[in-house]
Amino acid sequence: MFTGIIEALGTVAALEPRGGDLRLKVRAPEMDLGDTRLGDSIAVNGACLTVTELNGDRFGADVSRESLSVTTLGDLKVGDRVNLEQALTLNTRLGGHLVSGHVDGVGELLAMQPDARSTRVQFRAPDALACYIAAKGSITIDGTSLTVNGVDGATFDVNIIPHTWDMTRFSVYRIGSRVNLEVDLVARYLERLVLGERAAQSGQSGGLSEDWLAEQGFPNHTGPRD
Repeated sequence: MFTGIIEALGTVAALEPRGGDLRLKVRAPEMDLGDTRLGDSIAVNGACLTVTELNGDRFGADVSRESLSVTTLGDLKVGDRVNLEQALTLNTRLGGHLVSGHVDGVGELLAMQPDARSTRVQFRAPDALACYIAAKGSITIDGTSLTVNGVDGATFDVNIIPHTWDMTRFSVYRIGSRVNLEVDLVARYLERLVLGERAAQSGQSGGLSEDWLAEQGFPNHTGPRD
């Protein structure tokens, strides 16, 4: 588990193909690896990876084909900056929100504009994730815990203060940049709980239809109101 509070920016030192997947090596001089051990977890751009190699201020982690297919880790190049966070402990301050490091999908940056001293950034999420994104709810973007300002369909925006801009990858983003998204844990599991016994049926990997909700007695607020 993580908090979504980025500890440091690292630099991709090497990308080594390994029989269809990848060994990622990261140089992290700004992060304390003194008590890190092989087998520990480090989130790299929001994706939880297992440390398989340690060498001074560098660590290595294997990236599976599954991770390469559902995250942006396969887009990385040597020299790229990456957001880093070590797994939380029982005495860690939970300054962001509970983050699993399991990326739900890849989003696209649509727009950036100044907002006083901050920057308003707009993203498009995959359609399948839109139902989990709510105004004033939490979302993780490349491992950074953020509050959703507004939502319009699968599009949402967040406000980036100067500190977050300087301490994370936001300063290198451009229009069209792809980012790892992790939705709020509560929203993800609430859907499965609402499904109840239906969750055990084949083909119910996610998604609540309006018809099913109506059958269960949930009010329909999509139509006109009195």
